[in-house]
Amino acid sequence: MEVVRNTTNNIPWGCPLVLSVVSSFDLICFLQNTLYSFLRFHWLTYVKVLLCAIALGLVYYYLILPHDWIRDLSEVGYDYLQDMPQYRARRKTKRDLVKEVRRRRQIGDLPPVYPNGWFALLESSNVRPGEVKYVEALGENFAVFRSKSGEVYILDAYCPHLGANMAIGGVVKDECLECPFHSWQFRGEDGKCSSIPYAAKVPSFAKVKKWTSREVNDYIFVWYHAEGEEPFWQVEPVTEIENKKWWYRGRSEFLINSHIEEIPENGGDVAHLNAIHAPSVLGGSDLRYYEKLWASFIRHSWSATWKQHMEEGEEHIGTMNLDHSVKLFGSVTLMSMHVTARQVGPGYVYMDIDTGIGHIAVTQVVTPIEPLLQRVVHRVYSPPLLMLYATITLIGEAIMIERDIMVWNHKKYVKPLLVKEDHTIGRHRRWYSQFYSKNSPKFTFQQDNLDW
Repeated sequence: MEVVRNTTNNIPWGCPLVLSVVSSFDLICFLQNTLYSFLRFHWLTYVKVLLCAIALGLVYYYLILPHDWIRDLSEVGYDYLQDMPQYRARRKTKRDLVKEVRRRRQIGDLPPVYPNGWFALLESSNVRPGEVKYVEALGENFAVFRSKSGEVYILDAYCPHLGANMAIGGVVKDECLECPFHSWQFRGEDGKCSSIPYAAKVPSFAKVKKWTSREVNDYIFVWYHAEGEEPFWQVEPVTEIENKKWWYRGRSEFLINSHIEEIPENGGDVAHLNAIHAPSVLGGSDLRYYEKLWASFIRHSWSATWKQHMEEGEEHIGTMNLDHSVKLFGSVTLMSMHVTARQVGPGYVYMDIDTGIGHIAVTQVVTPIEPLLQRVVHRVYSPPLLMLYATITLIGEAIMIERDIMVWNHKKYVKPLLVKEDHTIGRHRRWYSQFYSKNSPKFTFQQDNLDW
């Protein structure tokens, strides 16, 4: 009978490790030789694959992926502060210097700080079903929640029981918002308390203020009126946005240190267009350097008119008609467009852009976070075939508005010294004054905080 010997024990203990290392080394050498051979004989194919990957990445980034252009208050219009000794010595941050500039700035004789009208508190995508968000704006504190059915409601944030903030830790229960402190539930439709888990009866007077709200054009609006009046005009829905026929292409968001009226007043200030917005977008947004010599071969040309609507029921609307062209060496027109911008109330603008090959929609909302702190959001939509054009429009619009922001951040509100050609500015101020009423709150420096 043949005996099979176990020869494994005769192999020194380190040999399996050595064999493993040798095998790994051989594998690495094989892979290196294969890659070298591929690059040597197929380098052109490799380059083509790389270029295709880069092209697909660019197509995805610029055509498919919506852009999100967000700037904090200190990021626009305050770059000059970096030249100050305090910043260079690192004794103060740029944010600290911005706060100092805000405190020292002369603000002028301001109109009331919170006009009457519809204001966007959030974008629709910010609040999912069953979610609640806390929003501070217009001198108020809001709890914005979306019920399980998808309906949006806005209540005062503070529970009338003991003052807990229901937007912080509160829970959405069907069509109600439940306070996190004692589980009182308040209906979204009218603000009345519907349940107190430890009480035999819910008092009929137990309720929280319910704010009139509306969700339209991918924004959640609240109606604010200093006299408590109900809405007497509405934000107009844009069909192509509401039915999702046009694609969302991105957004920009800015915080601006100004009174709210300064921003829509650009509509009546047609003369500023060919001053601050004539230099190419290639020059950037810093007014100290935007007239760059290397970018001067391309310039923008603008002509515009503004008028208020006199028709009954449309007195809250003002329209700017604007023709814009980009010219090469001052004579060759590279592109042109016509923009119809409808200012609907104090804080909403709808811009229809006729590019010549199709239309693009841009919406703008201005919301007072504080008396002198405004949040401005733009959202851009387009047909699928104009996706790249819409992306370029979003970027160009963002750069152009940053030039305005550098002015707004340091502006003093004055009674204007106007020439004949500035007549639309005076008309715009008279038109905008309709959004103020007797009890519209005014700014008091001693009481209001200038931090953000």
